[in-house]
Amino acid sequence: MKLQILGCYAATPRTITNPTSQVLDIKNHMFLIDCGEGTQVQLRKHKIKFSRINHIFISHLHGDHFYGLIGLISTFMLLNRENDLHVYGPKGIKEIILLQLRASGSFTGYNLYFHELESKESEVIFEDETVIVKTIPLNHRVYTNGFLFQEKLGKRHLNIEAVAKYKIEKVYFDKIKSGGNVTLDSGEVIDNELLSFPPDKPMSYAFCSDTMYDESIVPIIKDVDVLYHESTFLDSEMQYTEKTKHATAKEAAQIAKLANAKNLILGHYSTRYGSIEPFKTEAQTIFENVFLADDGREFEF
Repeated sequence: MKLQILGCYAATPRTITNPTSQVLDIKNHMFLIDCGEGTQVQLRKHKIKFSRINHIFISHLHGDHFYGLIGLISTFMLLNRENDLHVYGPKGIKEIILLQLRASGSFTGYNLYFHELESKESEVIFEDETVIVKTIPLNHRVYTNGFLFQEKLGKRHLNIEAVAKYKIEKVYFDKIKSGGNVTLDSGEVIDNELLSFPPDKPMSYAFCSDTMYDESIVPIIKDVDVLYHESTFLDSEMQYTEKTKHATAKEAAQIAKLANAKNLILGHYSTRYGSIEPFKTEAQTIFENVFLADDGREFEF
């Protein structure tokens, strides 16, 4: 599971920082999460293949989280994209994008599907044989969702030495990886546990964008491997959290602790601060495994 941060700062883009956008590479899926201004430039800068992006998740309709979407959709068209594109986001996103396409006389030569979200309860919005994606209802000034990405349990791993020992043919390999026993020509049944190793532990990633401190999300993200939680302010600016409905680094750490997360990544920093290091320092007074998102930073878990 690999996470590429394209942008992680609040409000307006600057020459040295970008608004929220990130790419999650999980089980051969490349999911784009939020799409602030400059996203496609960042995709090019970090050599991420546009053609691998088939699903885009938009947390809410504040500009620093989706103003780059129409540009990316238009660029896909100019690149002669053929794959379907699915966009998941709050109700209204379809109207906004189609209005811009119509007003500019543009079109897409590929199928563009919108999955508009309205529920205030967590719901499954994507699922296939390898990954499931659920919403995380957040507490912000407008309707907002985070997203929980969970790997499904994969296949078992072949024990090559054991397979060779019992002279098992390749035709049985997929059956073994799927958990099946093998019957030899002699009639002897070889138990699967002798022929394979357990599958990798499924990984999970929770993206919690703009939100004030809200413990109601804890049951949804319980035991998550990696939690990205906004930390717009330091504790010294705590007085702004209620009005803006944002969180502090300490509050993000408290959510991580309550959820028993394995790792916490902080982001969505206010640009009022000259350094992001104090965010980590404050969060680690509550939760140990803290990492700082920064534009271009890559995490692999």
